[in-house]
Amino acid sequence: MATVYVTRRMQFNAAHRLHNPNKSDEWNKATFGKCNSPNYHGHNFILEVTVGGEPDPDTGYVVDLGILKKILEEKVISKVDHANLNLEVAFLHGVLPSTENFAIGIWKQIENELPSGTLHSIKLTETENNSVVYRGE
Repeated sequence: MATVYVTRRMQFNAAHRLHNPNKSDEWNKATFGKCNSPNYHGHNFILEVTVGGEPDPDTGYVVDLGILKKILEEKVISKVDHANLNLEVAFLHGVLPSTENFAIGIWKQIENELPSGTLHSIKLTETENNSVVYRGE
């Protein structure tokens, strides 16, 4: 049987500041520019989670997208929507919340939660022009 990939798309808003406390303020300003604002800045993020596998012979599903939505709402969206990623999100504590690191954090939140299929990728879009894709270790 063929492997099929299904994707659930979710949207949320969050703020962050890119700042490495191990570097000087000058280095941070030069490296991160406006993203280093001490007052943080926000994005309208788009999260796309792709799960791969063989369709179940009884349902035709790789994964029930309604169940995947509930997992994403519980494990990710409820923790990050309208939150400050630097200050309020436990799974990002001690991590520079770049979009790259954020995608890895999301992966870790859901990788063992799927009832069927295999987590294939996390795509996290930060702006119309910037997104990252993470496919696991």
